[in-house]
Amino acid sequence: MPPAESANAPLLALIAGEDSGDQLGADLIVALRRRYPDARFIGIGGARMQAAGFESWYDIKELSLFGFVEVISHLPRLLRLRKELVARLIAAKPAVVVGIDAPDFNLGVEKRLREAGLRTVHYVSPSVWAWREKRAEKIGRSADRVLCLFPMEPPIYARHGVDARFVGHPLADRFAMVSDRAGARDFLQLPHNVPVLAVLPGSRASEIKQLGKSFIDAARKVAAAMPGLRVIVPAANERVHATLKTLMGDANGDDAPRLLDGHAHEAMLAADVVLLASGTAALEAMLAKRPMVVGYRVSPVSYRIARMLNMLKTDVYSLPNILARAGGMGEKVVLVPELMQDDFTPDKLAEATLGLFQDSERRGAIVSAFEQLHHALRGNLESHAGDMAADAVAELVESTRG
Repeated sequence: MPPAESANAPLLALIAGEDSGDQLGADLIVALRRRYPDARFIGIGGARMQAAGFESWYDIKELSLFGFVEVISHLPRLLRLRKELVARLIAAKPAVVVGIDAPDFNLGVEKRLREAGLRTVHYVSPSVWAWREKRAEKIGRSADRVLCLFPMEPPIYARHGVDARFVGHPLADRFAMVSDRAGARDFLQLPHNVPVLAVLPGSRASEIKQLGKSFIDAARKVAAAMPGLRVIVPAANERVHATLKTLMGDANGDDAPRLLDGHAHEAMLAADVVLLASGTAALEAMLAKRPMVVGYRVSPVSYRIARMLNMLKTDVYSLPNILARAGGMGEKVVLVPELMQDDFTPDKLAEATLGLFQDSERRGAIVSAFEQLHHALRGNLESHAGDMAADAVAELVESTRG
């Protein structure tokens, strides 16, 4: 039997579905422990959360999937896992359950738990500004409170009567306002006087298999047009490293792409331009103040489903472009070239990347815009994002004590 909950030892549940959620969960656990030193944390989480004292009931990889087709093929297993998890959490009766991102899985879990009388929080708002705003109402039926990473999100929820809080973006805390290119190049043993391209083709092995060859081919085309260019390719994990190594072959020499074990943060800081897959990496490159080219392609079936259902409400995909428009830089502004689906080819990726290298004035304007967006993500918050999120969760913990 678990120990009885006390005023300083609440039982709290967290459910994270990906590596980024594991980091958010770990930061939240650390911040909540400052408020509740003897709290117990249960649910689904990864290595970072477990290192912070989290008791994970399932492997976080159970929830790490890629695209509509992949989710559908694993649906029976996911439904069984969700049913079992809901039953275990209802039996455990945590003071608050925090679903971290993974909305396709977590919102269904949160709804059932809320209907069973548990307090629920959804941490990281789904992209209601891009995909059907009325989903905010559905999210409000699942979560007592939504914790938002972007300042334009709470007003959308307010229009639908949902309690949402802007807690700041944790990545905005981790990047300095003025980035240290020289220090990053020293760390990676790169010369200070050569152009550097960082290539980040994705964080999952499934993404690398689908996208990696196009990114590597594009980088080689850029290198062929720019003698002296150094290309660095940080691998997110061992599986990604092995897949990239196969794609890149055994080419040696300064002009050959160099595969790194991790160090994506340092690679971005060291670079003049970044070529990357759409996703969180685009936000990181923005916070590193690095001009970038974004490319992505989902399976044709996934793309047709999204278009057929008229799900996408924006004509830009990467977060820097979305934030620039939401922040008043212009309804049609495009800071970051985006090459999606049929435009996602090595030739087009290389052409856009070379365009940035060859236009220093444009790069300077992009860096200035990225500085403004970084300030907006920090807002006027004096606390770090993890602490702000912990405050919002702790309010609900205290409310359960009447």
